[in-house]
Amino acid sequence: MRMSSDRLVLCLVILAVLTGCRGSAPTKATLVTEEVQPDESSVLLGPISRSEVEAAMPDWVSSTIEAQPDMEAAFGLADLATNAEVTVFFGSWCSDSKRELSRLWKTLDLVGGEVGFPIRYVAVDRSKTEPSEAVGGREILYVPTFVVERGGYEIGQIIEQSPNGIETDLLTLLSGESSGWISARDDLPIPESLEER
Repeated sequence: MRMSSDRLVLCLVILAVLTGCRGSAPTKATLVTEEVQPDESSVLLGPISRSEVEAAMPDWVSSTIEAQPDMEAAFGLADLATNAEVTVFFGSWCSDSKRELSRLWKTLDLVGGEVGFPIRYVAVDRSKTEPSEAVGGREILYVPTFVVERGGYEIGQIIEQSPNGIETDLLTLLSGESSGWISARDDLPIPESLEER
């Protein structure tokens, strides 16, 4: 059976794509693969500010507008003066991170943007192992994870989804009313206090 020159060229292109050989122009198969598996370089990574996240992820801004935090807890956070600090590990690819950070940001906006403790944001990769200098030595199981520390010691974490609203659960950790891991997930082996870990 004789193969036409068009079919021969098509077979060679398919063979080149399957074996990893790439020409100067992208083929249709390469474009489909890129759509199915997004480029990891578009994932935010490392220490980052809220404004940088919002610039890179404009749909998070509309989610912030729609969030409905508890006003009493919001003003409780604004009035709280503490030497604790909060580090938020999140994924720019993660819908839970979008929901929880949007609610936190709406809380901050409602109280004028100022609270009596620092909040740092660290964007992580899908495996939650990079950036290694920020993640190393921490138990980041799910994102977002809000880590509350005082004097270099961890007080607690809010993991993936806050059961009472991020503003409420954050206030209980920062005020010392609670400690340990807090999550709406009921399938985690979460200790009641950090002493059990």
